[in-house]
Amino acid sequence: MRPVSVTASIDVPRDRIFDVLVDLSARPAFTDHFLSELRLARVDPVGVGASARFRLEHAGVWVDTAIVVADSPHLIREEGRGGRGNRVPWFTVWELAEGPAPGSSEVTVTIWTEPKTVFDRLGESGVSTRRLRRDLRRALSRLRDIVENDQPVDRVTVGGGDALPAFNR
Repeated sequence: MRPVSVTASIDVPRDRIFDVLVDLSARPAFTDHFLSELRLARVDPVGVGASARFRLEHAGVWVDTAIVVADSPHLIREEGRGGRGNRVPWFTVWELAEGPAPGSSEVTVTIWTEPKTVFDRLGESGVSTRRLRRDLRRALSRLRDIVENDQPVDRVTVGGGDALPAFNR
């Protein structure tokens, strides 16, 4: 899939947006209209190494993603795999730039895949770039509402994460 990119202006400083984006447990708060069944792969879902698995609804494709670069406050790069057998490399980049007004930001999200074989390219024919672009536009709009209005974010947790024993030595 060729790169799909969407940009939005948000009237808050980059660091506040970065804090929400770098936490994978907060993603369903603004992406649950097109991503479902998000499952965290680690107890700590924040920063480099945080990873999750989700389903891209309109295509029925499962995707694994992990944060590989978290350069505060301007860049988050995720790499993963998706498609049949998790063979197709999947990339997501979040770029945060200062906006034209003081205290505002420009957020750009770009998603692309790099299928290696013709079968993998055929397998991702169900992924509509037009629909993905529309879904990303709506996700950035929902993100804008969350951070501009300081709304509390419902976070996903790892099953059994709270039940881990605490040893006092």
